[in-house]
Amino acid sequence: MQAIQDFIPTSKVVPSGVNAANWDALEPLYRELVNRPVTSAHDLEDLIRDRSDVDAAAAEAASMLYINMTCHTDNAAHNKAYLDHIQNVQPNLKDVGFELDKKITASPFVSQLDSKRYHVYLRNMQAGVELFRPENVALETQIAELDQEYSQICGAMTVMFRGEERTIPQMSPHQENTDRAVREEAWRLVAERRRQDKDRIGDIFDQMVKLRHQIALNAGFANFRDFMFKAKRRFEYTPADCDQFALGVEQVCVPAMRRLHAERAKSLGIPKLRPWDLHVDVKGRSALKPFFTADEMVQRTSRLFHRMEPSLGQMFDTLRSGGCLDLESRKGKAPGGYQANRDWIRKPFIFMNAAGIQRDVETIIHEAGHAFHALLSRHDPLLAYRADIPLEFAEVASMGMELTAHPFLDEFYPKETAASNGEASRAQRVHLESITTLLPVVAAVDQFQHWMYTNPNHTRAEREAYWVTLNDRFGGSVDWTGMEDLLAISWHRILHLFGVPFYFIEYGIAQLGAVQLWLNYLNNPSKAIASYISALTEGGSLPIPDLYTAAGLRFEMGPAIITRLWTAIEGELKKLPA
Repeated sequence: MQAIQDFIPTSKVVPSGVNAANWDALEPLYRELVNRPVTSAHDLEDLIRDRSDVDAAAAEAASMLYINMTCHTDNAAHNKAYLDHIQNVQPNLKDVGFELDKKITASPFVSQLDSKRYHVYLRNMQAGVELFRPENVALETQIAELDQEYSQICGAMTVMFRGEERTIPQMSPHQENTDRAVREEAWRLVAERRRQDKDRIGDIFDQMVKLRHQIALNAGFANFRDFMFKAKRRFEYTPADCDQFALGVEQVCVPAMRRLHAERAKSLGIPKLRPWDLHVDVKGRSALKPFFTADEMVQRTSRLFHRMEPSLGQMFDTLRSGGCLDLESRKGKAPGGYQANRDWIRKPFIFMNAAGIQRDVETIIHEAGHAFHALLSRHDPLLAYRADIPLEFAEVASMGMELTAHPFLDEFYPKETAASNGEASRAQRVHLESITTLLPVVAAVDQFQHWMYTNPNHTRAEREAYWVTLNDRFGGSVDWTGMEDLLAISWHRILHLFGVPFYFIEYGIAQLGAVQLWLNYLNNPSKAIASYISALTEGGSLPIPDLYTAAGLRFEMGPAIITRLWTAIEGELKKLPA
């Protein structure tokens, strides 16, 4: 595979240096496309490619505004610029995008396009045309404004711990402290800080539910759930399939998780686990400390990928320049982690809140997987195939890397160091156990959204009560006595529910794909990585099942495959020391 070179953007329709965050600069570019005569299939393909260029410039400008806002939530200028874009640019982009979608899908020459090449592109575009309602643009703007408010609230959350102000991500390492009193103190500080904003966050979500339901009604749907299945282009599975996924998780993963929790409580010598007992080492060993600085994390991650597959290491190294990384936690930085495309220069950006814990290692490897996807598919001239990759497969790219990295975790826990003896195996075990925990969370969050949006008139109290019910169904063996109100609002920390509704089941589906990739890797490493890279080069140009096939995987999500994969996971866990 050839080394990744910096992409030099050129376009016959996008002027060099254009301010693509400004609608006055974008409008004439889009108007030319809308008004351009199309008299042949060749003209139509030119229109599609040129539209892709303009869209890429506009998308990158929007992405940079979001990156600046999340990196500096306390910067008034960044917040104002992002809000201005939401209010004054995005509505215009949606309107003109709809005009172009209609022009393309209604063209008499569309039937002359290569059906294999354009099948997914036109299928997705037609769905967008059918869903679009001008009156929904303003409602979507209101939701985006509410989501920005939620991000600002979360970004401002800090606690005083042992005389020092700490961000919420910076408090995470204390959940691995071997002193139970310290863990409880840290956990309660964070939980109480979240409680302070529960009414503000509850108000935001109440408004979001109402607005989303109205969007669905405007588009001719009975509820927002059904609207979103079409909006997210879920052509290959249905809500009933999601119920089957939840059933499989309930039957297989929940009992496995509860067995692990029972073993944990016994090892810790306590009658019941409390929320602050879930991450400490059961043998009383100090928390895993894979790195001390973000620079060290990047260096070790680079070596890991070079050992896994040299071309992946080379791709990761390209991210070490060009402003591609913002990794350390700090006050005024939004929580969480993400990889963002910069669609014009075709170079990704990784955002996270590193605090020196093992989960940070998994996060940087995860987001690097997304970055590999962006880099491997950036040759495609169609933005839709570079940027609109089905999340059900996009998350395989990231989650798969987390698992195939297992043999190389000694980059963070060197074998030759006596103090780190066995820590790489310990990190592998922690990760595999976390997968057993993840799927129940995915099922709970997905079922939560199905219920909320098919019962849009629910009250805040009913919503919180239903979340507690889901915890009874999918939760572990954790005692919340005396903190039931905190359990009822524990979903407030899940960013997806606010900013990207119905984006969660993809993690579960993709985890099943990632485990398959990992098992393939254990059997034949070079073949598994070659199939992975080959599938990623397809971007979003194929239907989901075909992308899975290209990667050597099966697209399934029911009890049968969950049972098969979890049997394999439990077999691997038995090989690893506790």
